[in-house]
Amino acid sequence: MKFTLGKEERLKSRKLIGKLYTEGKSIKTFPLRMVYIQTEHTSQFPVQIGVSVPKRNFKRAVDRNRIKRLLRESYRLQKNIVYSEVEKPYVFMISYLAKEEWSYADIEQKMQKLLTLFIEKTSKNEK
Repeated sequence: MKFTLGKEERLKSRKLIGKLYTEGKSIKTFPLRMVYIQTEHTSQFPVQIGVSVPKRNFKRAVDRNRIKRLLRESYRLQKNIVYSEVEKPYVFMISYLAKEEWSYADIEQKMQKLLTLFIEKTSKNEK
């Protein structure tokens, strides 16, 4: 498996994002929150992902963009956790909740915890 995060794996569809926030389920590992839904999408990948950082907590776009880069990078390196377990297509959005920027090592650790929690939740639902 390639450790890339290309255009096909990114969540861009406004319809899917709207559906995600109205019908989706949520799991949280501070400072990360994942909203997910099992639905069909146009990509051949099993998961499409989006990341968000609220403007309320980080006024400067530079800071928001840096945190989004850190989130995407930590997901990119750990997406095999999800890809090895998921059979059905999923869409999810990962939001950053903290009011200050965390170090990459801490974000990476929390991302791993969040993804394993996601696998535990979805494996219970599929059985």
